[in-house]
Amino acid sequence: MNRREFTTVLGGAGVLWPLASDAQQSERIRRVGILMGGASADLSEYQARVAAFLQEMQKLGWAEGRNLRIDSLWAVGNPENVLEYAAELATLAPVLTALAPDVVLTNGTGTMTPMLEATRNVPIVFVNVTDPVGAGFVENLARPARNATGFTNFQHVIAGKWLEILKDLAPNVSRVAVLRDSSTAAGAGQWAAIRAMPPLLGVELVSGDLGEPPEIERAFAAFAHTSVGSLTSGLIVTASAIATVHRKLIISLAARYKLPAVYSRKLFVKDGGLISYGTNITHQFRLAAGYIDRILRGEKPADLPVQAPTKYELAINLKTAKALGIDVPDKVLKAADEVIE
Repeated sequence: MNRREFTTVLGGAGVLWPLASDAQQSERIRRVGILMGGASADLSEYQARVAAFLQEMQKLGWAEGRNLRIDSLWAVGNPENVLEYAAELATLAPVLTALAPDVVLTNGTGTMTPMLEATRNVPIVFVNVTDPVGAGFVENLARPARNATGFTNFQHVIAGKWLEILKDLAPNVSRVAVLRDSSTAAGAGQWAAIRAMPPLLGVELVSGDLGEPPEIERAFAAFAHTSVGSLTSGLIVTASAIATVHRKLIISLAARYKLPAVYSRKLFVKDGGLISYGTNITHQFRLAAGYIDRILRGEKPADLPVQAPTKYELAINLKTAKALGIDVPDKVLKAADEVIE
């Protein structure tokens, strides 16, 4: 279900409350806008990220009601109507701009696109963006040169790591389907990074396009039809918004066709996927507070380099591994940040 809320997130618990308007002000109030877009009706993950951001802002000397106001606009993705979700974000961005924020924090490529269409003047700090150069958000990573900067959620070299993890879990895998969004620069970059690995690992790669559910189902069926032998075929689902939106379908298809699968986000593993390796997005929200602080104190986003991820997390679902007949190696279990029983 799509849902839109105009709220302010207060305190460290991530609970949504309206901002009190009659607080006594002892300093100039600076206004921070937040545009959040999610791919799930469950907002708890996104609330936790904003709570982490606010905790870090407090450490940097910014307190709501004293010198800071947070205006948050939320849109929740609907797997049945992605276009409607995108249209909602396009509506929310100019509403947020009209509130005259000093700086805006955005989450993901889907929120950045409408935000930049709404303003080229208000400073923007983004997190969880896969390819900001390819998407046209910045001119280059070192010198963004525009009104936006932030934190990427991905380095293409990590795509090769997904293939290594898959081979660790299922050594007999010799054919791997790679689901990617070929319409984006990020999808092409991840595909290129994975293709650089097979000569070393002896794996044949098959590209599959992420799209609407019927296209995803056809891609699975075509790959499964040509697969031979138990655990000789595997799956990599690259980082993309459309994969996140349709994750439950992808996870169910991987289970149906008995494909060990590696994902880019822990969210997939919590929903029943086998294993994930990707950026800790909550950590990026904490880092974003540092950039917001610097901008509020006079620095320009054009002068702040876009930063690559510094913290990754590995999650594995042992119930899914058991259903696939996979005995998870000790080295994988020891490396895991989260193990779901």
